[in-house]
Amino acid sequence: MLTKIMKWVSIVALLLLLAMWWRSSSDYRTVLAAFAVSAGAIVVFVQAVGAGKYVWAAAFLATGALFNPLLPIMLPRNVFLWLDLACLVMFLVSLAVWKANPRLSIASITDPTPRSESL
Repeated sequence: MLTKIMKWVSIVALLLLLAMWWRSSSDYRTVLAAFAVSAGAIVVFVQAVGAGKYVWAAAFLATGALFNPLLPIMLPRNVFLWLDLACLVMFLVSLAVWKANPRLSIASITDPTPRSESL
């Protein structure tokens, strides 16, 4: 659930950055949006590593580094626009493709009809 929330927050932040791409000054909204995208990318990176999808993990690690608010990478506006769109598509694809595996409950030894698989 946390991963899905972070993906949606990152998508909204990328849309905000896309809407503000023509501004040359960096204000608090840009920094907050970059922080949200970077944090979301790191959360999805951890999810991708756990799922064994290392290409996706590398892509989201690069996204987290690109939007890092502590050490920002300065790029020309048109390059930033295309990278922002590519990252937006990556987050949307990850939402559509990856489904969270539900955790199984612990089997009870007193329940005659267990509703979960044994560990």
